Amino acid sequence: MTATAAELLASAPCGVFSVDVASGKILYANAAAARITTRSRDALVGTPAAELFGSEFAPVLAQLLVAASDSDSPIGATAQLKGGPGSASSTAVSMLANSLRAKSGATTVTMTLHNETERRVHEKDLVDARRNAEAAQDDAEAALDRSQDALGESEEARKLAEAERTQVQILASTLQRTLLPPILSAPTGMNVAAHYHPASLDEVGGDFYDVFPLDKDTWGFFLGDVSGKGAGAAAVTSLTRYTLRAAAVFDRDPVSVLENLNTVLHHEFHGDDPRFCTVVFGTITPRPNGASVHLASGGHPPAIRITHDAGVDFVDTTGGQLVGALSEPHFVSASVTLQPGDVMAFYTDGLTEAIVGPGRTRFDDDGSLEAFVAGKGPTTAPKLVDDLTTLLASFGDGLQDDVALLAFEVPPAGTAADYLDA
Repeated sequence: MTATAAELLASAPCGVFSVDVASGKILYANAAAARITTRSRDALVGTPAAELFGSEFAPVLAQLLVAASDSDSPIGATAQLKGGPGSASSTAVSMLANSLRAKSGATTVTMTLHNETERRVHEKDLVDARRNAEAAQDDAEAALDRSQDALGESEEARKLAEAERTQVQILASTLQRTLLPPILSAPTGMNVAAHYHPASLDEVGGDFYDVFPLDKDTWGFFLGDVSGKGAGAAAVTSLTRYTLRAAAVFDRDPVSVLENLNTVLHHEFHGDDPRFCTVVFGTITPRPNGASVHLASGGHPPAIRITHDAGVDFVDTTGGQLVGALSEPHFVSASVTLQPGDVMAFYTDGLTEAIVGPGRTRFDDDGSLEAFVAGKGPTTAPKLVDDLTTLLASFGDGLQDDVALLAFEVPPAGTAADYLDA
């Protein structure tokens, strides 16, 4: 049974408060808020929000509520949360405040709380992206609530519900875009192409990818698939993307990066709401005569390479285990040298597991992916992604999961400047 938006909000991994600006009292608190503050939800409702924090934070909180109530954009802050009654401990938290003005004129501020741990990697991009994702998630859940309330009503209500569904699709699309990079930073002298194919317009998927520079010589990249769909998967996807980027800054070894991500996911989601993902992370270093690729896989389908002479092979990462599912998983690494004219492609399992025949026959049950790619080589990164996108469209209703595609290309000799000799 699909969970309602209200149930998703109540069980969200981050704490959520609704605070009346005039009185400063808490009007609503979800289960995570009670867990983080070590207080019951009943005890939180009606309590002045300022009592949850140290006295030195009171003026900051007052300014935050006022600023959030006058702003169309979310406003964040960090603070020390006091322990429950009788406790002398405190917890570092980060907060994000959004305003909501009722028709009566009363103003409330919705505040999300995140428990900051030593294992959480701090990075500005992570904070910014999660703010955007959480704000869009709140909007989508509100739209879903309004749509569900309209069910069973008159014909006018049915028309309203249809309009609300359209809005949900717009909001889901907006949230999905916040989880994908607006542009890709291609490694020097190389071409890169990517595509995201949603299986449904009504739900946010958990597939993701990114390419980014680590220094002037080396680029990092990743592609993966978070378990589940909807608002919960979107929150995990946001955390996963920016943990990977931040982890690569401290230690770019692919296995170490996946181990860091596993620590974060297993710590945050090992209880009643376990979350895990498949991921391939790697680095690319352009060379005068090609590029060196070092990668590691955590339960992800193998990368595929198409050589300049139309050869096709898979990068063997057999044995890599899911990220976040185990406390100490095993990840498998590999190194590949790309020559001029070679293309390396990555994909999520929505492509290989698309239903294409009677019963539950899947596209790649008999090696069709290798045969398809072999028929396109030699090729380029943009051309290969275009060909795979056309293939996805041909699956129709057989495509039951989102698909992310990412491809790199070392241009053939003579088609690009000698960038490393400049």
